[in-house]
Amino acid sequence: MENTREVLRIVTVGHVDHGKSTVIGRLLYDTKSLPEGAIDRVKKIAKEKGKPFEYAYLLDAFEEEQKQGITIDTTSLQFHTDKRDYVIIDAPGHVEFLKNMISGAASAEAALLIIDAQEGIQEQSKRHGYILSLLGIEQVYVVVNKMDLIDYSEEKFNVIKKQMNAFLSNLNVHPLKYIPISAFFGENLTSKSEKLAWYKGETVLKALDLFTQETGLEEKPLRLPIQDVYKFDNRRIIAGRIEAGTLKVGDEILISPDNKTTKVKSIEYFVEKDNVETVSAGMSVGITFENEFFNKRGEVISHKKDAPIIADLFKANIFWMGKNNFVKGKKYKIKLVTQEVECEIVAFNKVIDATTLGGYENVSQAKTNDVAEVTIKTKEKICFDKFSDNQNTGRFVIVDGYDVSGGGIISGLVKSKATIITSFIKDDINLEINCFDEYYYDLKVSAIKKKVGKTTQYNIGENVPCFGESYNFKDDFDVIALNSRLVAKIRTGKLIDIISIDEYSYESINIINENGFGIKLTSAKDLENYKLDYEKEINDIFANKWLDFTKFRSIKFSDLIEEVIEYEI
Repeated sequence: MENTREVLRIVTVGHVDHGKSTVIGRLLYDTKSLPEGAIDRVKKIAKEKGKPFEYAYLLDAFEEEQKQGITIDTTSLQFHTDKRDYVIIDAPGHVEFLKNMISGAASAEAALLIIDAQEGIQEQSKRHGYILSLLGIEQVYVVVNKMDLIDYSEEKFNVIKKQMNAFLSNLNVHPLKYIPISAFFGENLTSKSEKLAWYKGETVLKALDLFTQETGLEEKPLRLPIQDVYKFDNRRIIAGRIEAGTLKVGDEILISPDNKTTKVKSIEYFVEKDNVETVSAGMSVGITFENEFFNKRGEVISHKKDAPIIADLFKANIFWMGKNNFVKGKKYKIKLVTQEVECEIVAFNKVIDATTLGGYENVSQAKTNDVAEVTIKTKEKICFDKFSDNQNTGRFVIVDGYDVSGGGIISGLVKSKATIITSFIKDDINLEINCFDEYYYDLKVSAIKKKVGKTTQYNIGENVPCFGESYNFKDDFDVIALNSRLVAKIRTGKLIDIISIDEYSYESINIINENGFGIKLTSAKDLENYKLDYEKEINDIFANKWLDFTKFRSIKFSDLIEEVIEYEI
């Protein structure tokens, strides 16, 4: 009978020595999922090395790992419950091995974040929490291990829960459960513990069955990246692995990025038992088309109504693992399913230091183990989906020279600055502004030029750039935009409110218009006259009467004004 049981992949992450390997080893032991003789063999090795037996040794597949007492590879193991089969991935905790952790975590649908009850939350715990956020893994349990070392204290458990919740919520990671355990003694792992009687939730094993599996990759839009084209007798067979969706003989299909259309003529097979009319996600197939085209590796087959995104510019989150720094403007290669294309980073929107989790903006490179939110430009258009829509076609690697040096996920499309305007935002109010643009006198052409600032949307409570190279509005100022009849109020460098011009009252404070030009107001009466004159006619007489370009602005000299292109989702 065909095996139709669910398979769920879970990754375990956490600070080194917090007990990930012990949790998994004990789980395998208690569910009787170990090969016959494995326990005796590991006990013998431990005795020879003069060490007490530990369940963690069951995972240490390499002699070097046993020698160092740490897990340095990403190890996949399998066990099962009555509900489903599990592949559980033990991801290493040392920062040097984060590359392996990423490769393991990237294919997981859920995660266990292990915390040592005695040591509490460590930097590595936070770092791994961030990485779960980066990878979009939403199903997370925090397992608080080594409860025996704190006498199974409910109070200390709740402190850890509160601290971890506060940190993870900022990353948009919301754990579904916090489970107290002692993996070494088997408390609350596969059976309820009397020592943790105050905990009313499920054991780890029971809780695993509450994870939900993303249903129906075969029901998602069809994605069949072409791996190769083979010539047999008079047939051209298109080969590849179906990453999502379902395909059958007679389907009308689209071949991207060149937008060629045809129909599936046949699904090829070697033996009669493989002769089928329909194929679906996860299957490697060979098909022929009714029309012959020049097809090549990297093209993506889909149905016409659900085509992939085709673009050469997109936003992504990248975990950089290369020996050399990740540099803006340098040429790299991107590999996304079967596509391999030259690319470069046109903007580092944000870089997160993997050690401190500090964020940096306006940088031009990232270091080893940094996480970078970037805008990528490819040499030619490629096919992809947002990671949130399809993980298989929304994930890629970056190659530097001959080394795979980074892994990334696509977060969204990018548009040019011409279609996006910097704005102040409050609820559904969007006040478009240009006050943060810079002005320069170009010595080469003897002309004043404007350099458009980075297009950004500022929400209530966020900091705004009160000063730049050619402007300084101070920390407190109001922006009056008569064209939209709105006023933005900035205090101590933050956007605090956006109100209607009809609600606004004059204050003795710096006042500018949406372009950053000073407005000559000294009283409430001036404000009323300014509004009345605006209603009559906007011309040079109005501008010279009410506006002062140099009040808060200056013009800097430059012998080279580079063209600046900004991108934004």
